Amino acid sequence: MTDIFKIAKETLKSEAQSVKDQLKHLDSNFEEAVSLIKNCKGHVVVVGLGKSGLVGRKISATMSSIGVPSVFLHISEGLHGDLGMIMSDDVVIMLSYSGETEEVKRIIPALIRMKVAIISMTGNPKAFAWKGINCIIDCSVEKEACPYNLAPTSSTTALLAMGDALALTVSNLKGFKKEHLAVLHPLGAIGKRLTMHVSDLMRKGKQNPVVKQNVAVEDALLVMTGTKIGAVSVVDDDGKIVGFFTDGDLRRRLSFDEKLLKKSITSVMTKYPKVITSEILAIEAAEVLKKYNIDNIPVINEDREPIGILDQGDLLVEGIA
Repeated sequence: MTDIFKIAKETLKSEAQSVKDQLKHLDSNFEEAVSLIKNCKGHVVVVGLGKSGLVGRKISATMSSIGVPSVFLHISEGLHGDLGMIMSDDVVIMLSYSGETEEVKRIIPALIRMKVAIISMTGNPKAFAWKGINCIIDCSVEKEACPYNLAPTSSTTALLAMGDALALTVSNLKGFKKEHLAVLHPLGAIGKRLTMHVSDLMRKGKQNPVVKQNVAVEDALLVMTGTKIGAVSVVDDDGKIVGFFTDGDLRRRLSFDEKLLKKSITSVMTKYPKVITSEILAIEAAEVLKKYNIDNIPVINEDREPIGILDQGDLLVEGIA
């Protein structure tokens, strides 16, 4: 077991160091690449082969997801007719750690003839293949995490990290905001975190437990049990919230107060409870629950009337909490 962890730790340390080493490669070439992509009127076409191609797919997908229109092109397919997908307004990012593969040597001249802007991300910035392109981003690493320094490990991690740096820098300069991300991610966990509001999740109507302030604890308990929510909002004669009582409060007090059930709810409720409104994002509500270590919270309107209740369980079901 010790050997297992030793190898794993060495791999992670090696790859982490390779990513950190990329800081020294943030030079004028990176700046030029950012400028080319930011001002691109077409698509960013990420081109790669093998492991670099797999990394390229991820870089392209990341760009598209944060407001930088991008597509991926496999070198071999490009050399057999798919170069037709590239237009003069596009920018090409060529991924090749060695810069020496036959496919790279063949495709670069073709791209140059098409007069498109070309950026290379490579571990070999002096490769002859890069002659005549716009800029070269050095992504070299000292060694692979592979014990034989052969299998692409640290090098592909470095390429991916530099691709993320490039994508996020351009996205930021283009003014991409959280609101834009919500449009591009309408479904899934990201979409829910950015678009789902408390009003979409809160229990309301008969599922929103509310009692008047003049009832006894046992009466409030019946309402709580009927909705299976484990909490109840307490209102005054005008219907405005004045307190909140939970099953946790009940359990804590029952241990030392045998007459608890007959007492007035106002004597045991939490006065001036934490509340939220229905307009806020569900993720913001989840942060409130976490901050105050509570399982549920009343949802009020502008008149401080409890129009709903939000339970942590509902957030968990949606993958938000």
